[in-house]
Amino acid sequence: MAGFVSHFTNRLDAKGRVSIPAPFRSVLAKDGFEGLYVIASSHCAAIDAGGNALLNEIQTRLDAFSKLSPDHDALAMALFGASETPKIDSDGRMVISDMIREHTGLTDQVTFAGMGYKFQIWEPAKFREHSAEVRKRALAMLSGQVPPTQMPGGPA
Repeated sequence: MAGFVSHFTNRLDAKGRVSIPAPFRSVLAKDGFEGLYVIASSHCAAIDAGGNALLNEIQTRLDAFSKLSPDHDALAMALFGASETPKIDSDGRMVISDMIREHTGLTDQVTFAGMGYKFQIWEPAKFREHSAEVRKRALAMLSGQVPPTQMPGGPA
C-alpha cells in the first residue's frame, strides 16, 4: 500500500521534537513533498498531516467554489492560512509547535495514526478514546446497521 497505515507512539525530546515514524517518512519521500503540511482537524482534537496527497485533496475541495468568492476565500484561509509547514530534520524529527500542542493537548508523547492519504497527530489517551469510538461507528456502517449519513458526526 502506498499510503499512511498503522499507528505509532513516540516520545517528545527535551527540545520539543518527535521522530516521525519511518514508514510515514517513506510515504512523504515518495510523495515528493519537502517537509510536512499540518493543519488542525476541523472535527476532532487531532492534527491532519501529510504532503501532496493531502494538499491535492484540499485543492480539489476548494476547486468546487468560484475563486474570489467569499466561500472560496473562507475555506482557503481556514485550510491554508491556518496551516503550518514544519521541516523534518535529517534524523526524521519535527518540532511540535504551539498550534499543535494547543489543539491536541500534547505533553510528552505523540501518537501518529495513518489514514491513507494523510495521517493524524494525537495525544495518546485521546487517540485511544477516539479510536474506540470510530471503530464502533465503522463496524456499524460496514454491517449496514446505520447508514453513514445518519451516524452522529457523519457526513450531512
